[in-house]
Amino acid sequence: MAYPLPTADCLKGRAVLVTGAGAGLGRAAALAYARHGAEVVLLDCHVRALEAVYDAIVEAGGPTPIAHPLDLAVATPADYAALGTALRGEVGHLDGILHNAAVLEMLTPLVFHPYDTWTQTLQVNLTAPFLLTQACLPLLTEASDAAVIFTSDACAVHPKGYWGAYGVAKAGADNLALMWASELSNTNVRIHVLDPGPARTEMRLRTHPGAPTASWPTPEALMPAYVGLMAATGRAYQGLRVHAGEWMGEAGMPSVATG
Repeated sequence: MAYPLPTADCLKGRAVLVTGAGAGLGRAAALAYARHGAEVVLLDCHVRALEAVYDAIVEAGGPTPIAHPLDLAVATPADYAALGTALRGEVGHLDGILHNAAVLEMLTPLVFHPYDTWTQTLQVNLTAPFLLTQACLPLLTEASDAAVIFTSDACAVHPKGYWGAYGVAKAGADNLALMWASELSNTNVRIHVLDPGPARTEMRLRTHPGAPTASWPTPEALMPAYVGLMAATGRAYQGLRVHAGEWMGEAGMPSVATG
């Protein structure tokens, strides 16, 4: 079964928040969402990167975005609550979240894993998606059709040595997404787990030095999956684990997400 490809204006009228919007997959998603009509809320800890994405969206003629600098590594529940309040005042509605921000400082044996790196990695990759979803839930439940996408990784399903806190966080985030999906099944908020697979991002280049990068898709090439899940076409994939490459015709139906 082929996955649906997004139409030009499939996100028109929607407001979508993207974490880690300053670079890589987050930047590509922010630009793609705006290109398909969404008002994008850009969230990243790097102000200059946010400004660059903001300018790129405006120059391309997309709806004027909103930039919210926030460092997920140190953000508190109060910071997320303040963000939710700010979104209600500045945008008035929220129709989607892409949990894309991630940190992976090193690949190392667990016996040598630094405590500070462990806690920071869990904070950004697992705690932040929980707190952000929780803070934005009042706005999301007011939407007629809201989508929350959790970015996964192969190590969430197939544990591998040396992936440390990142692998633990991604497995936890998959389970977190399924919990949200179960608890929100009778609402207009749908939850998706999306594994982009290998892509030409800075993180992937650091973790796989010397790999055949030319065979990896660019972030932009994976955007049909990101847009398709965020749009109304994503309703059929509530609570499922989707691989971005499959959306482009590499394989069949998505599989149920597992931790």
